[in-house]
Amino acid sequence: MELSLVQVIQKYLWILPVALVLAYTYRAKLVHEWQFARGEPRRWLFEKWKNWGEPLLIAAVLAIFIRTFIFGPYKIPTGSMKPTFMEEDKIFVDKLSYRFRAPVRGDIIVFKYPLDRKKDFVKRLAGLPGEAIEIRKGVLLVDGKPMTDSPFSRNIYYNVEDWMFGKSGQVIRVPEGHYFALGDNSAHSADSRQWGFVPKKDLVGKAFMIWWPPKRIRLIK
Repeated sequence: MELSLVQVIQKYLWILPVALVLAYTYRAKLVHEWQFARGEPRRWLFEKWKNWGEPLLIAAVLAIFIRTFIFGPYKIPTGSMKPTFMEEDKIFVDKLSYRFRAPVRGDIIVFKYPLDRKKDFVKRLAGLPGEAIEIRKGVLLVDGKPMTDSPFSRNIYYNVEDWMFGKSGQVIRVPEGHYFALGDNSAHSADSRQWGFVPKKDLVGKAFMIWWPPKRIRLIK
């Protein structure tokens, strides 16, 4: 619904008295700044840069560096990782650890979606390079051994007969330099059963914490 001009003015009218109070409170400082800027504009600009511009630029560069290479926030869009993650959960992802160590089975990994690398996916790492993966009667088997420990024991895994790697009785060999990833909510997860393996180079990081909403804040495994 579009607002009329009168409604817009009424909505933001409170800003005027606030601005007047602030202007009156800091009137001496404002007059000084105005006189300084008029009298010595280049010195005034340099001082403002040193006091405000330079610190803000450094902070912005640091924030971009940290988000790109150390850790970053992500939002869970679907229920494919229930009950570990719920829709709209916001998580932190460690982007640094995998530069120094290999991922381990059970890690919740963030990676470039193989069918559209502009998107990031979140799944649980189930199969390591060189391993044989099979889903049999709801159980994940690795090299013929049932995964009976948590977190895999908590989940039921489903065969999907028309998916590339989800058929009953199918044993899948994970190629070197790749990983096999599954959603915890297997019945509602498009994962390696459908689109195949995750290349090592496409790993973004490891999810380690839910930070929003407040009632769900926790470290995750």
